[in-house]
Amino acid sequence: MKKSTITALTTGILVATASIATAGEIAVIVKTTNSNFWQNVNKGASAAIEGHAEHTMTFNGPASESAIADQVALVENAINRGVAGIVLAPSDPEALAPVVRRAFESGIPVAIIDSGLAEGSEQYYQTFLSTDNCAAGEQAAALMIEDAGSEGKVAVMSYVAGVGSELGRVGCFVDYIGENSDIEIVGPFYSQSQMATALNQTTDILAANSDLIGIFGANEPTAIGMGRAIEQAGKAGQLTAIGFDGNADLQDMVTSGTLLATAVQGSFQMGELGVNAIADILAGNSVTDFIDTGVVMVTQENIDTPVAQNVLY
Repeated sequence: MKKSTITALTTGILVATASIATAGEIAVIVKTTNSNFWQNVNKGASAAIEGHAEHTMTFNGPASESAIADQVALVENAINRGVAGIVLAPSDPEALAPVVRRAFESGIPVAIIDSGLAEGSEQYYQTFLSTDNCAAGEQAAALMIEDAGSEGKVAVMSYVAGVGSELGRVGCFVDYIGENSDIEIVGPFYSQSQMATALNQTTDILAANSDLIGIFGANEPTAIGMGRAIEQAGKAGQLTAIGFDGNADLQDMVTSGTLLATAVQGSFQMGELGVNAIADILAGNSVTDFIDTGVVMVTQENIDTPVAQNVLY
């Protein structure tokens, strides 16, 4: 995506409605409300809206990340009630693209957070805020090789196949391992972002691959289930385990040594900067088409430092 600068007043159909859509509800719609990660997005959005008295903010999402039709319905409902703007974390890049186009055609600006939409949809939203998931996957892979070595087996525990963040995060992890080591990748395995599923999958993989040198859990519920399976198998500290995201469970696993590290996104920043971006667009101010919300590799050595504490939740 090119780093161009755009405004609500120069975004096609938004021109017609810019004068009347300057105040009102900003709808924040995430992949699921049943996750500390997304609740941290809510905290960021809530903090941001306090600085925009002319707007209100609502926060919603389906019961699970795999409930894609429910998320589409939430966006459709927001459009139907005439919200001023939408901050959206799409659960599926293809399924959410048509409804984002409908928002555009209705004159409603959209800020996409966390995961991208299908290629060709860029014209229908105004900015994309995300961790550079490919860079984060490569960072996790480099740490895996550094700690575990360059030969052996590494299992990859993923979440929902085809989601934009998963394609970058897991795809670049696997590619980096392949290009920079002789490690054999086992998987990926998809938990559908269900902790219990990830636990059961990891338990089976550990039993079937006693020679694993490492394992990567690519999002919060997956990494928690993975870590618990490692602990239950009595293998904590016996293989290099790297997680993703930063709730209390994962922090405890880093502190205890179950996880060597966990890559933590700026989830608070996604909510905060997403709401601010929509407010800027509605005010006629310019926004860049991509905003990097960052990632921190949290380890035992840095977990208590301000850099880590600012992104943990």
